[in-house]
Amino acid sequence: MSGVGKGVAAASIGRVLQSKGYSVSAIKIDPYINIDAGTMNPIEHGEVFVTEDGDETDQDLGNYERFLNQNILSGNYMTTGRVYQSVIERERNLGYGGKCVEVVPHIPEEIISRIQAATKKTDAEIMLIEVGGTVGEYQNLLFLEAARMMKMHNFHDVLFILVSFLPIPSKVGEMKTKPTQYAIRTLNSAGIQPDFVLCRSARPLDDSRKQKIAVSGSMLPDHVMSAPDVDSIYEIPLNFEAEKIGEKILMQFGWGPKSGARDLDDWQELVRVSREAKEKVTIGIVGKYFRTGDFVLKDSYISVIEAVKHAAWFFGKNVDIQWLDSAVYEAEPGKLEELKSFDGIIVPGGFGSRGIDGKLATIRYVRENKIPFFGLCYGLQLATIEFARNVCGITRATSEEIDPDSKEKVIHIMPDQVENIEHSRYGSTMRLGAYPCVLNENSISFRAYGQKQISERHRHRYEVNNEYREKLEQGGLLLAGVSPDNRLVEIIEIPGHPFFVATQFHPEFKSRPITGHPLFNAFIAACMKKTKKIDDCPEKQVADGLQVESY
Repeated sequence: MSGVGKGVAAASIGRVLQSKGYSVSAIKIDPYINIDAGTMNPIEHGEVFVTEDGDETDQDLGNYERFLNQNILSGNYMTTGRVYQSVIERERNLGYGGKCVEVVPHIPEEIISRIQAATKKTDAEIMLIEVGGTVGEYQNLLFLEAARMMKMHNFHDVLFILVSFLPIPSKVGEMKTKPTQYAIRTLNSAGIQPDFVLCRSARPLDDSRKQKIAVSGSMLPDHVMSAPDVDSIYEIPLNFEAEKIGEKILMQFGWGPKSGARDLDDWQELVRVSREAKEKVTIGIVGKYFRTGDFVLKDSYISVIEAVKHAAWFFGKNVDIQWLDSAVYEAEPGKLEELKSFDGIIVPGGFGSRGIDGKLATIRYVRENKIPFFGLCYGLQLATIEFARNVCGITRATSEEIDPDSKEKVIHIMPDQVENIEHSRYGSTMRLGAYPCVLNENSISFRAYGQKQISERHRHRYEVNNEYREKLEQGGLLLAGVSPDNRLVEIIEIPGHPFFVATQFHPEFKSRPITGHPLFNAFIAACMKKTKKIDDCPEKQVADGLQVESY
């Protein structure tokens, strides 16, 4: 089923294989006709993860980056739409030499070609390839056919892992293996025999059920592995290591651990802190992309959530994240008083006008009440608007995205984006990927990063209008980071506030579990200082403790 944990399973297996001394990378295959994830509604699909080279991808690439501690680029992501587009373009350019181009074999061959190209480019000894969706879906048939063809031509170099859910019906109380048996048979019908099965369930798998799945699935019993629910996804590599999945995969390939093998001590310490840290930092995230019917969809902000956790763990603390719907503050302004109970507030990225008044009210409240605030992308734009209205006296300040006809567009569209909007070119046309930023040496941001120039990932069409920069600075706003040509505002701060920082970029995309991200670490340090959980200067403590060279 969808959401069973294929992404974190692939990332965790990769982390284990890295510990055996192998270079590992990962590919995500999405069955959508969409060319990329950029035009998908985050409530429906989850977060859009942006790579260094500017691809808008599935959130699983974020898991790969965080677990493997490496950048995953656009060549490691493909969709049905992207594959078909390449084949059609090649046919139009006579790339097939006048042949009749058919779904089979040309689509599977394009899939295989992309896998091979990504493997070569990343110089990976082991490439993990996650096929999204489920084995029984029609839209996955061509990806499974490509997998079958790869196995046929490279029998000893390709193996298959099925991630399957074993339900425990509440009124029955017994773990059921039949759905997994059926899933194996369905995979067999596509010409694929799984080498391993990862059995996802609320509880660990027992030996009798392992044996039942092994017999019905024509597998070795010790290749049927337990993957029970855990409190933190970061526990999964340790669980897999306990199941010796790394050794078994290498044995299947006829390999063994390399001389550069290392243990998972740093990962074990990470998990220990996440389990044992009693003191918590309470963070409110004010958004609008987490309601889907009666349920809360946290995947819309998954990288933000993980970055907050990483930063809290960096200080040996845990975090309590609470979801705050900006629409509530629009309907009931008195509710803003509850913000005083939080150690810090984050306003993450987004688009459109819905819920904006609630976010602006939130930003004003935390600014005036000295509550640590961190704004991300749209969060910077809204913080600029709020400051312009309530500090600089630009009472009708707004964004061109919200009111295109306004005469006080403090936030306006980037000049090179105007034509894209006029011609409805929305896919892959925003300012995407990594861009440099020069920091003001008197800023919190400079002290957090510990260096003058950084590189961070972007995803936006609108920016601070330079016509208002002087007035904003006169009002006390610090332009803490700008582009090297001084054309774009990248970071704003309010000096004298415990922590009021907003970025036009998305720092959450570059956070790593072991070290955290400099700005998130500085934010959490300020939140801890607010509640007397830390007494030292947070910026210096963060800068002294971080490996910042990668930024």
